[in-house]
Amino acid sequence: MAYTCPPSMLRTHILRRGVSRHIPIITARQCRHSHPLHTKNVTDGDISKLAAKALHPLTLADLVKHGRPPLSTPQLLTSANFTLSILPARLAHRIESLRNLPFIVVSNPHISKIHNNYIHSLSTLLPWAEREITNLEDEIKFTEVMADLVQTHSNTISILARGFLEARKYISPKDVTRFLDEHLRARIGTRLIAEQHLALHFSSQPHQEIMHEDSDGPSDFIGVIDTSLRPAKIVQQCDNIVGEICELKYGVRPHVVINGEPDYTFAHIPVHLEYIITELLKNAFRATVERGMEREAIEVTIAPLPEDSGSITGTGPSNITRGITNEDQGITDLASRSFTGKSSSTSPSSDETIRPLALSTPGVTIRIRDRGGGISPENYAHIWDYSFTTFNEDQVSDTLASGSGMDALSAFSGPGGDGQNSLAGLGYGLPLGRAYAEYFGGGIAVQSLWGWGTDVYLSLRGVGKMEEFEDRA
Repeated sequence: MAYTCPPSMLRTHILRRGVSRHIPIITARQCRHSHPLHTKNVTDGDISKLAAKALHPLTLADLVKHGRPPLSTPQLLTSANFTLSILPARLAHRIESLRNLPFIVVSNPHISKIHNNYIHSLSTLLPWAEREITNLEDEIKFTEVMADLVQTHSNTISILARGFLEARKYISPKDVTRFLDEHLRARIGTRLIAEQHLALHFSSQPHQEIMHEDSDGPSDFIGVIDTSLRPAKIVQQCDNIVGEICELKYGVRPHVVINGEPDYTFAHIPVHLEYIITELLKNAFRATVERGMEREAIEVTIAPLPEDSGSITGTGPSNITRGITNEDQGITDLASRSFTGKSSSTSPSSDETIRPLALSTPGVTIRIRDRGGGISPENYAHIWDYSFTTFNEDQVSDTLASGSGMDALSAFSGPGGDGQNSLAGLGYGLPLGRAYAEYFGGGIAVQSLWGWGTDVYLSLRGVGKMEEFEDRA
């Protein structure tokens, strides 16, 4: 069988740093031939039909239920069909959410580009709709579609930001924040579903046989999920990156002390945690240095969550005691429907393919404590806003003209695939970090002591007892 390679994967590295650790980048040598993806014209009827389907919260358990790599051919086909069963409706919901924006806003060329990108991705999925992937050849072709989807939407966040900056006269900052929070949360799931199947494909038995590759042996990864993720290691990596940038800008850097249980491991997505920790350390480093307290350590405490979540007390994200909701994952469409006056038609319902989040799922709370003086009362109320919505006209002009950062400590790309510096200075860090934390039932809480410092509590839920899922696979 000839192995086909998506042209998009030859042109660019579609797999961001966190994913590429366990997905080999395909090279020209590995590809026998390439061809354009088969597409189908997307009609308004297709969008309406798919968008009428209720969406369901996605859990980490959904992503590991197909088994531990290398997957057999039947397991790989099951993963492909699960992916196919949920992506078209999610894309249709995003298209409708964009169309619900005021016409003058969605007419902006940047926002219109995002709308067209979703149309393109849906057009590549429609030929597969209402059918089952039953053989390896079709699975390989479907994987090309997933690779194209990931690349097509790699710069969504920065393009939307530019579009809303240009359209800021026609939509309120509050409405922008609500829409972006919902839309970007939904995007997390769309990319994650596609990336998970890509990862499982490249680490599968049939792929290794076709490419005449040997398995690297047992791995802790199931797709993009590290089943033995050590938060302390991620903190150390992020400390090195943020520290170097801080030293370059200020000439000094605070040091980070890790305490609690630094050897603790649980199952989660490394690239999500990397993004969140990077954003939180950026804030802590900046505040500490600008207050002249760089000799004071930034303290990071790793604390495993008790398995009985009902026993959690004290300061921390309140939603850790409940399951995952559609609102957490941005699939309610409430923000976009507010422009049309329609109520949301989506609601959670039972589905055999979607596992509920067990409240006893192991997880972790990470506290980051700094002596940076805290957050002023006037700014505290806006820490979850996409802060570019409060730019004055000069800041808007500078950002649109430069297309890059206003602050070196903002120059980091996020886990959504955006290029370096593309989000710099736009104030996406904290609200997007909270979106990643809450997506799988975690959360972020901020406690500020004005004039002293700030404590940030990040809580994350894992998959659960991995043995249970492996027994079912």
